[in-house]
Amino acid sequence: MIPHYDVVVVGGGPNGLGIACYLAKCGLTVCLCEDRLELGGGVENAEPLPGFRIDPHATYFYGAAGPPVEQLELAKFGFRLNYYRDLLGGITSDGQAINLSMYDPERSAKLLERYSKSDADLWRLYTSIPINDFVRLLRSIYWTPPPPVGKNIDPLDLPWVKILREIMPLFDPVWLDLSLFEILDLVSQNECLKVAMGMAAWYNGPHPDWAGTGVFGLTCNLLNGISSGSPAGGMHTLAHSLARACMHHGVRFLTNCKVEEILVEDGVAKGVVLSDDAPVQHRVIRADRAVISGIHVKHTFKKLVAPKHLPLDFRQRIEDVSLKGSSLFTLSLISKENPRWIGDAAEIFSPTFPTCIFLPCDSREILRNQTRTVDSYNTHPISKDNIIVPICQHDQCDPTRAPAGYHVFSPIYIQVPPPEDHVDGPRAVNDAKEEITEAIMEVIRSVAPNLTPDKIVAKFVNTPYDSSLRNLGFVGGGWYGSRQAEDEWYERRPLPELARYRTPVERLYLCNQTSYPGGLALFAVPYNLMHILIEDLDLKPGAWWYPSPDYIKEEA
Repeated sequence: MIPHYDVVVVGGGPNGLGIACYLAKCGLTVCLCEDRLELGGGVENAEPLPGFRIDPHATYFYGAAGPPVEQLELAKFGFRLNYYRDLLGGITSDGQAINLSMYDPERSAKLLERYSKSDADLWRLYTSIPINDFVRLLRSIYWTPPPPVGKNIDPLDLPWVKILREIMPLFDPVWLDLSLFEILDLVSQNECLKVAMGMAAWYNGPHPDWAGTGVFGLTCNLLNGISSGSPAGGMHTLAHSLARACMHHGVRFLTNCKVEEILVEDGVAKGVVLSDDAPVQHRVIRADRAVISGIHVKHTFKKLVAPKHLPLDFRQRIEDVSLKGSSLFTLSLISKENPRWIGDAAEIFSPTFPTCIFLPCDSREILRNQTRTVDSYNTHPISKDNIIVPICQHDQCDPTRAPAGYHVFSPIYIQVPPPEDHVDGPRAVNDAKEEITEAIMEVIRSVAPNLTPDKIVAKFVNTPYDSSLRNLGFVGGGWYGSRQAEDEWYERRPLPELARYRTPVERLYLCNQTSYPGGLALFAVPYNLMHILIEDLDLKPGAWWYPSPDYIKEEA
């Protein structure tokens, strides 16, 4: 007999696991199909040497401000989060440095005063806003679905804009049309601060030069400051707790089971077909109420849904969804020493330093050179004039990452083109691994000269090409799925008619980083999708569920 479930979920990354857990907790029968042998998608760890844990993909959990951790009771299933007092830092090539902390703001302000009193006063003003107001703001942006398709709303009436106007004294509605750098130029003086915040925005969302995304760039930095940390034991412990929660509520997992087709009958999604070599009795699994794709929008509609079920213009626009802006060359180091920084940084980053430092932050022109190299010339940067790197270190707060006496810097990364776009072919970055690695090390040693080759125990590289082979979710090797520019953001992400997670195929829904609000381990996509499914499937969650107060229902 062909197995039937209420819902079939395709893909076992954090978004697929999240929505499976939500629906099972509502009492639905759920089957989750995962191509790989293990669950977790991008929230995984690798242990290349015994006792050393590195992050090949996701490295922070940004969902602390959102409802899902509480609603899914992840703490009950083993989830523990290490918060960071100091998350974001920047250092220039001559040792000037900034260290931004939401939890010790006065120290950050005093350190800023040596370069700019106005920036120190701005930081005091910014951090005087109550944390609960910041949480309201973040929830109104990230943990709220975009407005209904085609509904015209005055930008000043958007929930998150109303909250901004209420809590942030400096906010001006003109900011809605500006890039992050344009906003920062209005309010800030220190270039190191601007470059560090610009890089944090680019590596967590929109590029700081993209018009109309400046406010989202600011909130990416806010996510860094108050809503993020690293799961104790590494990112994969997040997947473990999610999987345990799913099993507790009865989700059936089928790992090593590749989905070859989403069944569509009379325009309605009715189940999936597994590959011939799937280790299960039945290749067809029926879905009586919905199919949810937790994989990339391109893979969903180019490989899993037969062309005859989709309008021709829709298929072309799926083809045109950009992959630029999130393909990362990831370097991990095992070192015998922590960095010994030059100049002011030796004091500012003492006794510990932020878990993420961008370097060198001399000028935004370095960032622009890197962007031009990657997005326009479609090649990889190998010069100190077009490389700014984030260097992350989690073992300061999590001793399980490295044995005593050693340190893990993971990840250290730079943007590179998607393999499909590289001017020298898809394997070009892999062929240049050593050259790119040495260029990154040269940049790091310029501000931390003690990290000489004899102090480095081992180096490990993960390229976008590696990522795309390792995980089907990383089309183009990108963790964001599509670029975070104005034309693929908010109510237009990844396409306007897909922004509310519905698709042209009835009862087929999207739950992937290509959907709003995008990448990062936020749990925002499954939470937002639940609002839509409660309407469409007439779900009756218990008292544990509470929707976003800013959600606009379809009929409204």
